[in-house]
Amino acid sequence: MELVKICAVVSSLSFICYVISYFVSPNMKKEFIRYGLQKLGLFVIILQFIGALGLIIGFKYPTILLFSSLGLSLLMMAGLLVRIRLKDSLWASFPALFFMLLNAYIFLRIIIQ
Repeated sequence: MELVKICAVVSSLSFICYVISYFVSPNMKKEFIRYGLQKLGLFVIILQFIGALGLIIGFKYPTILLFSSLGLSLLMMAGLLVRIRLKDSLWASFPALFFMLLNAYIFLRIIIQ
């Protein structure tokens, strides 16, 4: 499997796990309250789920992979900015940075092909 597909699978599975944890862990909802985004929590989770599915569907339809990776990268950039605004540690901010860069890589590789 080529690197872009591996990256897409890793990203997709990670976002799906995050989506599931939002519904089973009360701590996830508390985090959205801490971010000041409690009213947007479910919307963000839906966007992440759609993006995760789009990464997998994108194996067959590269345009969907392109838009899904861009959307998730932008969503994680917004998440990183929220963490910076809250003055979270680099360790706490790292997942948002990692997934922003991972999805940006997927996006750029699809454009370059």
